[in-house]
Amino acid sequence: MNPFFSNRRLIVLLVCLIFLVGLIGYSLSEQRTLSWPEQFVQDSVGVVQSAFSRPAYWVSSSLDAVGDIRDVYRENQVLKAQLEEHASVLVERNQLEERNAELEEALELESDLSDYTSHHAMVIQRSPDRWNERIGLNVGAQDGISEDMAVVTSAGLVGKIREVSQFTSTVQLLSDQDAANRISARSDGEDTAFGFMEGIDEESGYLRFTKIDMELEVEEGDIVSTSGLGGIFPSGITIGEIVSVQSDEYGLSQTALVEPAAASHQLDYVTVLDREAPGGDDNSEEEEEEE
Repeated sequence: MNPFFSNRRLIVLLVCLIFLVGLIGYSLSEQRTLSWPEQFVQDSVGVVQSAFSRPAYWVSSSLDAVGDIRDVYRENQVLKAQLEEHASVLVERNQLEERNAELEEALELESDLSDYTSHHAMVIQRSPDRWNERIGLNVGAQDGISEDMAVVTSAGLVGKIREVSQFTSTVQLLSDQDAANRISARSDGEDTAFGFMEGIDEESGYLRFTKIDMELEVEEGDIVSTSGLGGIFPSGITIGEIVSVQSDEYGLSQTALVEPAAASHQLDYVTVLDREAPGGDDNSEEEEEEE
C-alpha cells in the first residue's frame, strides 16, 4: 500500500480524536449556551419523559390513595370495635352499679326490719301479659318462703307471695286488679285513717286506698303504709303518697288514689319478709277482713 495513504488515515484519525476530545470538553463546561442539536435532543427527551411520567405519576398516586383508603377503613373498623366494646363495658358497669345499690338498700332494709326474717330474692320472670299483676322469684319453699309473705324493696311495699313451689315463688303485685288482692293499710296525716289497698285505678294508674271513714280528714300528700293488722305484713312499710281523695259512689266512705313508693315496673331484686320473728313467735293475730 502507498505510504501516503497510510499516513493520511492516521492524520484523519488523530484529527477526529482531537475533535472528539474538544467536543467532550466543550460539553462538560458549566457556562455555555446549548447548541441547536443539543437543544433538539434535550427537548425531545423531555417531551418523551413528560409523556410517560405523568401517567406513571397518576397511577402511582391512585395506588397510594387506594392504599390509604384501605388503611383508613381498617383503622375505622378497629376504632368502631373498640367503641362498641367500650359502650358494652359502660352498660355492664352501670348495671353492676345499679345491682350493688339495690343490694346495699336491701341490706339496710334488713337491719331496719330486724324483728322479721328477711329473704333476698332476684326477679327471674315477668310476663308482658301480666306485667302489672305478677312477678316470679328465684326463692321457694326450700328457702323458707310461704304464701302471703310481704315482698318489699327499700322504697316500700311491692306485693305479697301468692304461689310457692320448692325453688321458686310468684308475687302478686299491689297493682293486681284481683278482687282478693286486699291489704290492710293506714294513712298518717291530721287523722290516722285505716282502710284497704285494692289494686289499681285503670284510668289514672294510681293505687286505690278504699274504705276510709267519711268522718276522717285525709289529704293529698299523706303517706300510706301497712297497718300491721292481722300479722301478714309488718306495720309501717311505706306504700305510697296520696294524690287525691274522693267519696265512693255511694257516699259511705272515701277512696284515695295513691302514688306507689316502689317502682314496680323496674324490679330486679326484692326482699321477702317472714311474718314470724327469728324466735318463731307469730307477730299478731289474723288479718281483719271487710266485706
